[in-house]
Amino acid sequence: MSDTTHKSGKSVAGDDEYTPTGTDQVAENIAALDDEEAELRAASLRAGLDEYELDEDDAALLSGEYTDEGEEGPVRLDPVLAIIGRPNVGKSTLVNRILGRREAVVEDTPGVTRDRVMYSARWNGRNFTIVDTGGWEHDARGIHARVAEQAEMAVERADAVLFVVDSAVGATASDEGVMKMLRKSRKPVILAANKVDDFAQEADASVLWGLGFGEPYPVSALHGRGVADLLDHVMDVLPEFSQVETIDRSGGPRRIALIGRPNVGKSSLLNKLAGSERVVVDTLAGTTRDPVDEFIELGGRSWRFVDTAGIRRRQHMAQGADFYASLRTQAALEKAEVAVVLLAADEVLSEQDVRILQLAIESGRALVLAFNKWDLLDEERRRYLEREIEHDLAHVDWAPRVNISAKTGWHRDRLVPALDKALEGWDKRIPTGRLNAFLGELVAAHPHPVRGGKQPRILFGTQASSRPPKFVLFTTGFLDPGYRRFITRRLRETFGFEGTPIEVSMRVREKRGKKR
Repeated sequence: MSDTTHKSGKSVAGDDEYTPTGTDQVAENIAALDDEEAELRAASLRAGLDEYELDEDDAALLSGEYTDEGEEGPVRLDPVLAIIGRPNVGKSTLVNRILGRREAVVEDTPGVTRDRVMYSARWNGRNFTIVDTGGWEHDARGIHARVAEQAEMAVERADAVLFVVDSAVGATASDEGVMKMLRKSRKPVILAANKVDDFAQEADASVLWGLGFGEPYPVSALHGRGVADLLDHVMDVLPEFSQVETIDRSGGPRRIALIGRPNVGKSSLLNKLAGSERVVVDTLAGTTRDPVDEFIELGGRSWRFVDTAGIRRRQHMAQGADFYASLRTQAALEKAEVAVVLLAADEVLSEQDVRILQLAIESGRALVLAFNKWDLLDEERRRYLEREIEHDLAHVDWAPRVNISAKTGWHRDRLVPALDKALEGWDKRIPTGRLNAFLGELVAAHPHPVRGGKQPRILFGTQASSRPPKFVLFTTGFLDPGYRRFITRRLRETFGFEGTPIEVSMRVREKRGKKR
C-alpha cells in the first residue's frame, strides 16, 4: 500500500490501537533520500544519545554488533533435558517450578494434554531446553505403552533425562517399560524422587537407589524443596551445547519446515514435490515415521526440507498424536529458516491450525501459508474461506499465501516465489541512516499521543539483528503497544518485510544526572 494513499484505518486490535489521520509522504521521502544525507542525520541523532544514561548492552548494540544466528558454520543449540515419568508423579508441577512460571498444564486428571512440549529454561546463567512428556493421551487399555512410547520419543532428542518417580509409591508397572528403554538409550539419567515434602519422607526416596540410576534426588515440586540441588546436578550432567542436534548454516540450500496439523497433507505434498513416494502416506493421522531430510529441486534450485517428521514415529502410535505432532513441529522449526504452514482449504480453520501457526510465529522463522485442496473448492466455499482468513488470520496478513493441491501438484510452481519473498524479508537489514530517517518522517506526520501530559520521543533506532528482523528504539518514555504496532505495520509497507515476523522493542533512557 502506497503511503500517499494511506488513510485512517479502523481499529483491528482493540481500543489501544493507534489510528493515524490523513495521508503522508513517508515512503516517497525515504525513497528520494540520499544515502549520505541519511547517514549524516543518523550520526547526529546518535551523538545526541551520549547525553543519556546508556549501559554496556546499549553500547554493544549501538556499535553494530549484530546478533544474527550466523551465516556460516553450524549453530550450537542449547542442551536438551527430557522430563519423563508416569502420570500423576508431578512432572508438570516440576516443569513449572524449574521454569519459574506456570507454563505446563497442571490438573488432578491424569493425561491432561497440552499444545507445547518444549520450553526454554535457565539455571545459574546457563540456558537449556526442556522436553515435557506430560502431553500423552489417556488410554486405559494401553496406558503403560503410551507412557513408554512418549518417553522414547523425548529421549531420542535429549542430551540427558530427568526421570521423575513418586517417592511414596515407588516404581510401578508403568515405570518398568520406561526404565528398560532408558537403560538401552545409554543417555545420562537423573532420578528425581518427587513428593518428598519433609526430612521424614527422605527414607522413601532412598529406596529408589535400587532402580539402578544412581542417587535419587529427593524433591518437592509443589514446595520447591530440593529443586535447586537437583538443577545444580542437572547442569553438571548436561553438555554446554546439545550433542544431539546442531543447525548447519554453512550456506547451501535454504531450509524449509513443512508443518501443519496431522493428516493435512504434508507427506502427500512432500512426495509430490520430491517426485517420489519417500514418505509414508496413510489416512490415519500422524503416520509419518522416519526423519525426513529431503533435498528437492524447485524452480531450478535445490531446497532442503528439514526433518518434516522431526522425530522417529512408529505407525501404531495413534494415541497421543497431539504430543508427537507438537514435538515434530517444534523440532522442525528449530532447524528451519522458513515455515510453510499447510492448511486444509476445504475445512474450517481449526484451533490446532491456529496454534501451529502461533508456534511458527513465535519461532521467529519466515512464514508462508499454503492452502491445500484449493482446486476442489466451489465458489461459495471460497467466499467463506476468504472471510475466515480475514477474521482468523488477520495477524499474519503479512505472510505470502499460495493455493495448492498436495495430491495433484496443482500450483506447486507458486511455492518458490512465495518462499523467496518470505526469505528476502527475513534476511533484510535496513541501514541505520535510512531507518532513522523513516522514524523521523513517520513521527513528524503521526506523533505519539500525549499521555498524562507527556509525549514520549524516539531518540534513535537501530536494527539489532535480522533472521528475523529485530529493531530497538531508544525512547524517552514508554510507547503505547498500539503505536508500536503502527510502526511495525509502516516498516512493512515502506521497506517490504513481507513473510517475516518483526520485533520492535524499546529501551527507555533518561538524561544523565536527571533525578529519578
